[in-house]
Amino acid sequence: MRPPRPPRKPARRSGGPKPAGPGSRRSGAPERWLYGIHAVRAALLNPARVCRRLLAAETGAPALADALKNAAARGLDRPAPETVDRAELDRGLPPGAVHQGVALDVDPLPPVPLAAVGQAAAAAGAGVVVVLDHVTDPHNVGAVLRSAAAFGALAVVVTERHAPPVTGALARSASGAVEHVPLVAVVNLARALDELAEYGFECIGLAEEAAGTLADWPRGPLVALVLGAEGPGLRRLTRVHCDALVRLPTAGAIASLNVSNAAAVALYELNRA
Repeated sequence: MRPPRPPRKPARRSGGPKPAGPGSRRSGAPERWLYGIHAVRAALLNPARVCRRLLAAETGAPALADALKNAAARGLDRPAPETVDRAELDRGLPPGAVHQGVALDVDPLPPVPLAAVGQAAAAAGAGVVVVLDHVTDPHNVGAVLRSAAAFGALAVVVTERHAPPVTGALARSASGAVEHVPLVAVVNLARALDELAEYGFECIGLAEEAAGTLADWPRGPLVALVLGAEGPGLRRLTRVHCDALVRLPTAGAIASLNVSNAAAVALYELNRA
């Protein structure tokens, strides 16, 4: 039988408690932290976003002053910034994170169901939804969200599996668009396309080998623009559930575009028409 252990002595503390950084267990998992001036500013001003803690280096704090002032004027409950060293942010955030001296601990945004997007579009009688088929790179998804916000798309649809979570890297690539364009996660992409069709959307897939171009397609007012991952492109089942396959009329030495660039060009064309 083991002898009872002696009681542990309380640890000494020198001064007050040290604020927990992004990597601390007390502060939430690192993936809950948004970073970068644009991503943090947009989150602070989003009424749907719950903000827990705000860390700012001396160089980053001034860039948030207007956002905090505006949030207070709107009656939004926002944490006061805690001053930290940039080195603490470097240690707590993912390696290579370009945080610009600010980090914000947030709760995930409430999920938006596809039906809500479809009903709003059907009521408006016009709109574009971007659908991503197994696009897994967070920087690409973030860049697509940014283009979607710039060109007024209603939502970006991804699959629950084979899509990146909304981490700081994705939010920073989106440059604040995460707070403006719903990122709708669905279980089955083929069924999601069928559901969008029920609301009156034409599902148009981008495929490099398609005969016709997007500009030539006689589309209606509701469009679901479907893009696949670089390399494999659209999967077979996704293609079957598209009303048409079209291409972008590239003519240079490199025929294909990065998926986020293709989304931007296609959204411009749809917005122009």
